[in-house]
Amino acid sequence: MKLRVLALTSLAALTLSGCTALGALMGMPNESRQSHNSSSLVEFLYPHGRIPPAENQMPELRVPLRVGLAFLPTQSGAGPTAVQRDELLELIRQRFADRKFVTEIVTIPDYYLRDNRGFAGLQGVQRLYSIDVMALVSYDQVEHLDENEWSLGYLTIVGAYVLKGNHHDVATLVDLAVVDPVTQSLILRAGGTDSRSRNSTLVDQQREARESNAASFATATTQMIDNFDVALTKFEADVRAGKANVRVAKREGGRSGGGSFGPLALGGLLILLAARRSRREELRVA
Repeated sequence: MKLRVLALTSLAALTLSGCTALGALMGMPNESRQSHNSSSLVEFLYPHGRIPPAENQMPELRVPLRVGLAFLPTQSGAGPTAVQRDELLELIRQRFADRKFVTEIVTIPDYYLRDNRGFAGLQGVQRLYSIDVMALVSYDQVEHLDENEWSLGYLTIVGAYVLKGNHHDVATLVDLAVVDPVTQSLILRAGGTDSRSRNSTLVDQQREARESNAASFATATTQMIDNFDVALTKFEADVRAGKANVRVAKREGGRSGGGSFGPLALGGLLILLAARRSRREELRVA
């Protein structure tokens, strides 16, 4: 029985070798495919070939800040799924929401940016959501697939694949940039990268490619968040030391956006609370 299995295995190996060699002799080329998906920060901020300024203006930040967070839309509609994008934005929001100089991080739907590119579009979003700065997430992912037609789809006598002929490479960059729409200045930026490769069979090609792309995007995202955390800590230290290229002023009332209280509004609220308390005491006596 063992000799029979060994003979069948050897025969299968010889047959496969013959098929592969025959393909080479017939000049059957390996197919190679490449796809490139991205949401470029530069193309979004400076559409129609505009040139970025040589130097940033110095923005004035009134802390605590109300931050708008958005994933830049892609032109092709490909790339990470809506679920992946939402998960990424939520990770960023949770990671940095407890910073002392941040009062709120507001997630901005990408359809507000799809038809309103450039700083003019960001200023419209800034007014709509009463935010101070925008944190913009962009990405770049290149996928390369080499396909060997003669080594795909073969099975062993026990049902497993003998050769994995498709070679899949993917490289991903995820970038987070904080910009001030008013002065059109870049305040802070950090990125994360990932590259990986694997072999796959014809049957598993699409599934494994999706898994590789998603895993590469997740790894680059995690690295980006860690790098941004380091950059933000350094930025805070530079602000305290007066080395950062920003002017920082404390917001009146310590709050941000449309929900802030000035002295007059706060005084009126205290008077209203005192009047309600006095009214309750009168009702108790009655």
